[in-house]
Amino acid sequence: MDTLSYKTISANKATVTKEWVVVDATDQPLGRLGSKVAKLLRGKYKPNFTPHVDCGDNVIIINADKVKLSGNKWTDRVYLSYTGYPGGQREMTPARLITRPNGHDRLMRKVVKGMLPKNKLGAKLPGNMYVYEGSEHKHEAQTPKVIDINALK
Repeated sequence: MDTLSYKTISANKATVTKEWVVVDATDQPLGRLGSKVAKLLRGKYKPNFTPHVDCGDNVIIINADKVKLSGNKWTDRVYLSYTGYPGGQREMTPARLITRPNGHDRLMRKVVKGMLPKNKLGAKLPGNMYVYEGSEHKHEAQTPKVIDINALK
């Protein structure tokens, strides 16, 4: 048996092939969309996935304002943050978050960031995600390919 033919190949920054993909968020549930985008950002759908390397794609999310939340989640779900001062715990619901400037972008980033690893790589990966409220984006020069998010597992 030739043991060299079974050698595991680990990707690095030079050998990674990053692509640009467009995801349409129209009528998609927020959590399911977020988990699939997190997998795309990590590179989990690629055969040369390496856990400690940024081998994921650059993801463009369009129509983020048309994302769905079922039930009363717009008002009942609470995101907590802390200012660092005594009594500085703040709560924010998704309905209040989207009324602020860049609200849909902030909501999508909050959801996806919670599904990424809690380390230096996980802090760097959301920089590869671009969120737009309408159907227009400014990344035509990268020739992104449109993918159907429902076809992914």
